[in-house]
Amino acid sequence: MPGAALAVDPPYQAQMERLSEILGSLYMLGPLCGGDEIDWRSQMAELIALDEPDADRRARLAGAFNAGYESYARFYRTCTPSAELALERLLDEGAALARDIHTQFAE
Repeated sequence: MPGAALAVDPPYQAQMERLSEILGSLYMLGPLCGGDEIDWRSQMAELIALDEPDADRRARLAGAFNAGYESYARFYRTCTPSAELALERLLDEGAALARDIHTQFAE
């Protein structure tokens, strides 16, 4: 008796999970360091809406977002020089990832 077919992840799934993690980190660090002009949670919701993942992938993307948030929330309560540096690096990495995903996989 054959089992149910499992969905196959798109080739960019790992990149999407990392981008989701970065967005969660930015959602935590941005307001902490005075950068509240971008709503990173809304950006995440938009990313998910555009990607249209199945329930399993949606849960993994949301989990990555939450893990990114929690990883910085454990260590930062105020904006420090290391928090500012992390924020800058995350912004750079996130922009590069988004660009790469779009360039390689957008229709």
